[in-house]
Amino acid sequence: MDPDRAVARRRSSLLLLRLLLVALLWSGLALGTYSLGSSPHRVLHDLLSEEQLLKVEDLSLALLQGGRMGPLSLPPDLPDLDPGCRELLLDFANSSAELTGCLVRGARPVRLCQTCYPLFQQVASKMDNISRAVGNSSESHSCARSLLMADRMQIVVILSEFFNSTWQKANCANCLTNKSEELSNSTVYFLNLFNHTLTCFENNLQGSAHSLLQLRNYSEVCKNCRDAYNSLSSLYSEMQKMNELENKAESGTHLCIDVEDAMNITRKLWSRTFNCSVPCSDTVPVIAVSVFILFLPVVFYLSSFLHSEQKKRKLILPKRLKSSTSFANIQENSH
Repeated sequence: MDPDRAVARRRSSLLLLRLLLVALLWSGLALGTYSLGSSPHRVLHDLLSEEQLLKVEDLSLALLQGGRMGPLSLPPDLPDLDPGCRELLLDFANSSAELTGCLVRGARPVRLCQTCYPLFQQVASKMDNISRAVGNSSESHSCARSLLMADRMQIVVILSEFFNSTWQKANCANCLTNKSEELSNSTVYFLNLFNHTLTCFENNLQGSAHSLLQLRNYSEVCKNCRDAYNSLSSLYSEMQKMNELENKAESGTHLCIDVEDAMNITRKLWSRTFNCSVPCSDTVPVIAVSVFILFLPVVFYLSSFLHSEQKKRKLILPKRLKSSTSFANIQENSH
């Protein structure tokens, strides 16, 4: 550094120090703490200690260096993130914020899997980038440790585990392809049929607006939307059977929450709101089989009773009749 420039900076710092001391001295006089007759050294000694004077001088030097009090005055071993590591953290933060907003917006009615799966894949990718930062270089290893293991809270890890847990509870993988890149064909078909059923409900309700408000007559809905509802219900049952076959080892498996919630909404509208019933076309065979099963115990006990009575029908002669018969036979033989 140029000696003249250093001397000028030193003089400027001393000038700033004197200005600070004058301000402190003036504040003390204004408050009546010190009298005008006190000596300057006494006043200075009373105002600031030697340690405080050194701090004020350091402050003035820092201000002369451009007002930057951070890296110039901090120790070199203070933990901080390098630009690449900070960029990874910001990418994960932005992706997490977008996914959180999507999950909240799709809470009711449930649209988590079908609308948030791209954002979930993005968050998982950002987390993988942070985890892979543990490499051979010391900088990458330090970045991963700083973001994932540097403190007790481990915010990045907590957020990642929350997203993974939510995704597993919603069973969104059941709605997606094997690579989780897009919705499966069965899910797309079900959602289209679900939207078609709701559109049928809406169109038939608009046609009977007056009865909807007064008499609550939903006969048009039940009649015109029966086929759509039956198709949706049959498809849902088939999807359940396929899911049970694919996950025999896992008990209590469900379809993804989007499909389950859509079917629950449709069934509540159909049975509770519209009070529609689905008549069974096989009523006569069902009644016949029920009556037959009901009379099976009667037939069984009746046949058992008759069979036991036939075995007991044997002619057993009384003892008196036996003795008289034997005596008559003896007399006949004597004659």
